Amino acid sequence: MDKSLFNDTKTAFSIKTDTELERAYFLFKMIQSEPLVRIGTAVTKFALKAHMPVEHLIRASVFDHFCGGVTEEDCMPVIDKMYQKNVHSILDYSVEGKETEEQFDLALEKTLKILDFVKEKDAIPFAVFKPTGFGRFALYQKITEKQPLNDSEKEEWNRIIARYEKVAKRAYDNDVPLLIDAEESWMQDAADDLIETLMEKYNQDKAIVFSTLQMYRHDRMDYLKGLHQRAKEKGYHIGMKLVRGAYMEKERERAAEKGYPSPICKDKAETDKNYNDAVTYMMEYDKMAIFAGTHNEDSALLLMELAEKHKIPKNDNRMWFGQLYGMSDHISFNLAKEGYNVAKYLPFGPVRDVMPYLIRRAEENTSVAGQTSRELRLLKEERKRRKLTR
Repeated sequence: MDKSLFNDTKTAFSIKTDTELERAYFLFKMIQSEPLVRIGTAVTKFALKAHMPVEHLIRASVFDHFCGGVTEEDCMPVIDKMYQKNVHSILDYSVEGKETEEQFDLALEKTLKILDFVKEKDAIPFAVFKPTGFGRFALYQKITEKQPLNDSEKEEWNRIIARYEKVAKRAYDNDVPLLIDAEESWMQDAADDLIETLMEKYNQDKAIVFSTLQMYRHDRMDYLKGLHQRAKEKGYHIGMKLVRGAYMEKERERAAEKGYPSPICKDKAETDKNYNDAVTYMMEYDKMAIFAGTHNEDSALLLMELAEKHKIPKNDNRMWFGQLYGMSDHISFNLAKEGYNVAKYLPFGPVRDVMPYLIRRAEENTSVAGQTSRELRLLKEERKRRKLTR
């Protein structure tokens, strides 16, 4: 497979207007500077807390670059535009850090609504939610750490189980696969166990319920192999989204602070190997569906090569590539042009509520070496190409 496939900037940015291209270039220039990201984050947090009228400014800049809109309907123009280029969307209600039962029920209703909304829409092939969208982080943590629950916590956990069950059943009834994100390691076991019971129940014929593995954790290959063994014994399919991970600094800091070995791979090379090992392992087996969430060209090429080796058609529904909206268009749009299944995670929600997600995106881009400079290089090349072809 030829890596030059990803150099086609005309295809990569085909849906961007000149104005959107300039905005993207300006944004990534800003994100490239760590001090600017730190200052911008602090100012934004302060402005929102003080109820200053900055939402319009946020909306016109960072929000519209990384998000589809405020509501599902708001996102449809973006979804339709991408789908014309064979790039699908996944509506991701990106409201984070909520703590009340009322808010968890709201997130459940939002996910059920999306499942019904996308049932008839080929452009939106998956639904998604975060474990902490359906329940308190501290409760997942308590269960992961095998601490006893009091009676009210037991009732609270049963409500979380009921939310998962309700949404998985709706996904099964609507025949829409459901991606469940992964979060911090010290709460993840509780979510993993819950998701496994849903896989056993709803993945008998094909993968409907998908879990997520963050491959910057060095224990995730062992977990995948163990899950595979259990799935073989019980006869169900595995649906798995593979990502590198989004909480690295937090994970390392907590491990150092509490004096336990870090769950994170020692360096990027080890993480890359871990990720590619999981891709290779999953592609060996028929009863596994893979959603490769990656902004890494080499991992994308590996998956393409493995599909060819195992004679898996490019558009086989058990194999998807995924990237975040606003990033790595050179991977998404060029793969889609080649006929592969590609989906963009399209965050949406009220501007104020989506800010934690956007701040994490900016910080992540600043900390991942090479990612922002790659975006800038490609944007620069496309600006130059457009000038020369006028």
